[in-house]
Amino acid sequence: MRFHAFAAALVLLSASMPGVAATAASTGETDRSADPAIARQLDSLKYQYEVDEDGDYKLAFDMDDGRSQLAFVISDVESFGDTKVREVWAPAYRSSAAQFPSEVANRLLEDSHASKLGAWVKQGDMAVFVVKLSADASQAQLSDALDFVLRTADQMEKELTGKDEF
Repeated sequence: MRFHAFAAALVLLSASMPGVAATAASTGETDRSADPAIARQLDSLKYQYEVDEDGDYKLAFDMDDGRSQLAFVISDVESFGDTKVREVWAPAYRSSAAQFPSEVANRLLEDSHASKLGAWVKQGDMAVFVVKLSADASQAQLSDALDFVLRTADQMEKELTGKDEF
């Protein structure tokens, strides 16, 4: 499954990613598989980003209390019937074992139920908050989705670990 390879790449990338403000212009990096419409939206929002080897957009934001949070806008669009979506997501938890502790898994399920826009998913040893956004979402909708995944993931990371890994 594509996410397992992407989660492994995230682990490697997140270890070296400093928390940088997301207010500068884009880095200008491009990849043939990156969706140029997303680059235009992120550039208009003045968000700094990198394009990873999968063509996905990786962003790092400064959060409250000196914390930082990674987020990703996935270039690939998935379809079911006439519905086309892309994922916007942020990691929040890494387990030391293959399975999450039951209290962590239950907390993530409870939060998914209460969420207005997205849900928690397990990708390997990581919990990732995902919003599935219309593939033709407006710039404002993309910004809202990013804001939601960032706040949700950072809050959950702080609650579950007290750390700032992502």
